[in-house]
Amino acid sequence: MSVPGIDQLKELQPPPPLVSYWPQTWGWLVLAVLLVVALCAWAFWRYRRWRRDRYRREALAQLDELSRSLDDPRQRLPALRQLPALMKRVALSMQAGEGAAPLAGDDWQAYLQRHSAAALPAGLGRHLALLAYAPDERIEKLEQSEARAWLAACRKWVEVHRVAA
Repeated sequence: MSVPGIDQLKELQPPPPLVSYWPQTWGWLVLAVLLVVALCAWAFWRYRRWRRDRYRREALAQLDELSRSLDDPRQRLPALRQLPALMKRVALSMQAGEGAAPLAGDDWQAYLQRHSAAALPAGLGRHLALLAYAPDERIEKLEQSEARAWLAACRKWVEVHRVAA
């Protein structure tokens, strides 16, 4: 009797899988389809929201630019003059924001507060009017900290204001 050599050995076939990888019931297929539909709906909703908030992103970028301009004495006055117009443009860019166009003073402050998710400083509307219409000498006398505080209040409003759908 001879002993077989290693070159005569044959590899064994692997056994068939005991459990199929394919779902056995229609329930899993329905769950997968529902999951894909929900994921597509969520992605569509996020895309629409991203598109709708374009004005907000642009306003925040412009506020960053205005904030940098406050440090330069030559650009400080034009930057402060642009702040009220920027706030009005943001309000007009909102859905149903046409009602903000004629507002000024206390009515403007009430409009801003009505659409804000956070409390606003009491005189924001009055200070925006001051920045828009006061003589240059009066605006140049504003302290840097005060100007930054009003800019921060405007930034906060742009970030958190509610848009009526």
